[in-house]
Amino acid sequence: MAVRKFKPTTPGQRHKVIGVFKGQITATTPEKTLTVGKRSTGGRNSSGHLSTRYRGGGHKRKLRLIDFKRVNDGVPATVKTIEYDPNRSARIALLYYQDGTKAYMIAPNGLEVGQTVVSGENAAPEVGNCLPLSKIPVGTLIHCIELRPGQGASMARSAGTFAQLTSREGNYAIIKLPSGETRRILLTCRATIGVVGNSDHNLEKSGKAGRSRWLGRRPHNRGVVMNPVDHPMGGGEGRQSGGHPRSRTGLYAKGLKTRSPKKHSSKYIIERRKK
Repeated sequence: MAVRKFKPTTPGQRHKVIGVFKGQITATTPEKTLTVGKRSTGGRNSSGHLSTRYRGGGHKRKLRLIDFKRVNDGVPATVKTIEYDPNRSARIALLYYQDGTKAYMIAPNGLEVGQTVVSGENAAPEVGNCLPLSKIPVGTLIHCIELRPGQGASMARSAGTFAQLTSREGNYAIIKLPSGETRRILLTCRATIGVVGNSDHNLEKSGKAGRSRWLGRRPHNRGVVMNPVDHPMGGGEGRQSGGHPRSRTGLYAKGLKTRSPKKHSSKYIIERRKK
């Protein structure tokens, strides 16, 4: 994966860095049977009240139905296309199974059109294959990891991310997650071999405010420029430091632990994520 830079012919072009589609994306239109319309909420809840600020507008999108469970065990599938998905940073791959079904999966690095991928206990630990953690060799880089058996992939799904299977203890595998957290996960949970593709996504820069509007992000006001009635960091004659960084509701924004100490899953965490 590579990125494109532009000559500074306009202020918006000067800092723009975007991903390269040519040679990476092999289809421009999605599979019609695997897409549904996505309704834009503009940050409103079911009552029509604004519950999330700074959202609205943006380009129309269609949701691609991604198969995060990979339950078609033992049936080989051929990678038909690698496609762009507007709903995520990673690329997706269209699979044609031998039994006639079609599905989308998150495309890892190294996945090529025409390649065969398989899921299930008997699958080989190769890029794109989905296996239970009990069948994956220790030290393998994995992504799309289940947190509970049969739930579907919930961790390490964004562009360029991966986790590592470090060891096994009884019924649990020890996984080092992209955040730096080390935790236990049941060996019956599944994961896909490889690193999520489009790893240069973090090098991209929008270059202009309009690009954020295309993504449905409206202008965001800083707390220090508000009045005291609107934000704890607002007010003051002239420019103020704002005091201790905190949210609009008064919670400290830096350093305060928000995870509940009584959360039942805390017993599975061996080492907390890095700051």
